[in-house]
Amino acid sequence: MKDQKISIVARILVREGEADTVKAELLKLADLSKSDKGCINYDLHQDKENSNLFFVYENWKNPDALQKHVESTHFTEYMKATELATEEFVVNKMIHIA
Repeated sequence: MKDQKISIVARILVREGEADTVKAELLKLADLSKSDKGCINYDLHQDKENSNLFFVYENWKNPDALQKHVESTHFTEYMKATELATEEFVVNKMIHIA
């Protein structure tokens, strides 16, 4: 559905010794993404037990807003800046069902 809200749960595991670098980039990305048109929320979390593990919870007004975010300069710059520091980057696109 074109106008259906879409949620993202992203799991980011970074290489040993890269947590501070990736965290700084994620904080920049989160700050800029919250201003993207159609962004409802953009919440960044770091695992309490494993500082190399981050989760991002995002809600977007619709799939088009999410696509514009993915194509944004700040997102592509984040991907470029963290490419070698990231061990795993898993994105789950979700819809709210209850």
